[in-house]
Amino acid sequence: MLKHIVMWNLRGDSAEEKAQAVQLLKHRFESLRGQIPGLLHLEVGIDSSRVDYACDVVLYSEFDSQASLDGYATHPAHLRVREELGDLRIARHQVDYASD
Repeated sequence: MLKHIVMWNLRGDSAEEKAQAVQLLKHRFESLRGQIPGLLHLEVGIDSSRVDYACDVVLYSEFDSQASLDGYATHPAHLRVREELGDLRIARHQVDYASD
């Protein structure tokens, strides 16, 4: 199994704008459930700590193989979500790793 974790900081001139961006990202990524072959699990978490070094949102997903994770990166549904979210992000961090 492959685990794919992505964390973002998002744009927003006010707390309300940032909260709207967070909800949009959450909704759009959650819409990928059932659309990507080999995607076993997907969840989106919103930071509640509010510490200055925390990211705003995390995507945690599991894939049945490296081939499935590779396919996700180029899948039309995933590419559409990335395009829809456009320049909402101001920082992005990613970790992929194999797990038993």
